[in-house]
Amino acid sequence: MANEKVSEFYAAVCAEHQIKINPDIIEMLEKTTVTENVTLKLTGNNRLRRIQRLDDKDVLVLSKCLRNNKCVTGLDVGYNNITDEGAVHLADLLQEDGSALLSLDLMFNNIQADGAKVLADSLQCNSTLLSLRLSGNKVENRGAMHLASMLQVNNTLKELELDACDLATQSVIAFAIALKSNATLRSVDVSRPLLFSHQEEWAVHFSEMLAVNSSLVELHLGKMGMSDTGMERLTEGLRLNRRLRYLDLRCNRVTRDGVRHLAEVLKKNQTLEIIDLSANRIEDEGAEYLSEAVAWPGCVLRELSVSRNNIRTDGLLSLSRALKVNKSLSHIYIWGNHLEEPVCQAVMELIASGRLPPEQTDVRPYEVDGRVFLAEVFHSVRRHYYTTDSSATDTPPASSTAADPLSDSTSALRTESHQRVPPQPSKADLERDLKSD
Repeated sequence: MANEKVSEFYAAVCAEHQIKINPDIIEMLEKTTVTENVTLKLTGNNRLRRIQRLDDKDVLVLSKCLRNNKCVTGLDVGYNNITDEGAVHLADLLQEDGSALLSLDLMFNNIQADGAKVLADSLQCNSTLLSLRLSGNKVENRGAMHLASMLQVNNTLKELELDACDLATQSVIAFAIALKSNATLRSVDVSRPLLFSHQEEWAVHFSEMLAVNSSLVELHLGKMGMSDTGMERLTEGLRLNRRLRYLDLRCNRVTRDGVRHLAEVLKKNQTLEIIDLSANRIEDEGAEYLSEAVAWPGCVLRELSVSRNNIRTDGLLSLSRALKVNKSLSHIYIWGNHLEEPVCQAVMELIASGRLPPEQTDVRPYEVDGRVFLAEVFHSVRRHYYTTDSSATDTPPASSTAADPLSDSTSALRTESHQRVPPQPSKADLERDLKSD
């Protein structure tokens, strides 16, 4: 289908339904080369110029344009003004026999529980969609329960993101229970729920799930309020897991005692490659526990973030020494700790020797008057291990593709390049945008 025909069809559907043409959609359709496996990127967070964000009427037109379209396999409409009504239109598209969508990104829209329900219902019979990203939508407990129930039926979806969706304890536990029997999902993100219980029941259920699940390779549990007790429970399941490769535990309340349990797992685990412990409380002793695990023979860890953990010289130096022993750990992130001169000197030596490539850490050494300091650079642990984005160019590490019983040549998930989110806009930028609006 030629680009001109797609844009013409879009204009015709707008005219038929008496909907005003969105110039940004027209522009995107004209710019996009329509071949196989195209992802339409219509995000509303473009800060380079002012754009007209999509609403439910725009989604209605798009859903009609994409019916029986075999070329467009991805739709990214994050950061727009789509509500439950728009979710209904997209659910209708997913239920179409001619739908070719493999990925649907609805991050940070205005979809709530009813919208989540219709999407979940549509995925009970959809057999093509591989990735659904709903992070930032307030689907709350009711909407999340429908999505958890869907996972007990759907055997196609491989990636589900529900970060900052106001999930409650009931729905978080429901996901853990669903993943005990779901043998398809590879990546799940339930970060930043609204948990008011201090008992950490969810950690017990996720531990039980990890002990039996054989498909999940990426698990995001950031901002869960996890304590050392929760970490201890979680590691009980990790000890029995032989599949998980990426564990995201950022922004929790884990201290040295919790990390000690994780370090013991790392000494025996042969699959965990990426761990994000940024913004916890592990301090020197926690870093030393990790260093011992990293230096342990057979440790396969590739990326580790301990940024913003109140680690001082002793802990950071122990990590630098472990790097010299462990050759598989290639990325380490330490910014936000106490970077005294001995640490700066050690990092400079690691980079100068080639052991730590500059693009694989979040600090850069520089000298002033004969003294070494470290500056922050905008690198961080990769946000995703697996992705369905057909535009991704990186390939998974050899260890993650060899003898993979769940790999599928027609829907292979590729590793996304690890790149930090750009710095947040300043207060002055926000005030200027508000005035222009």
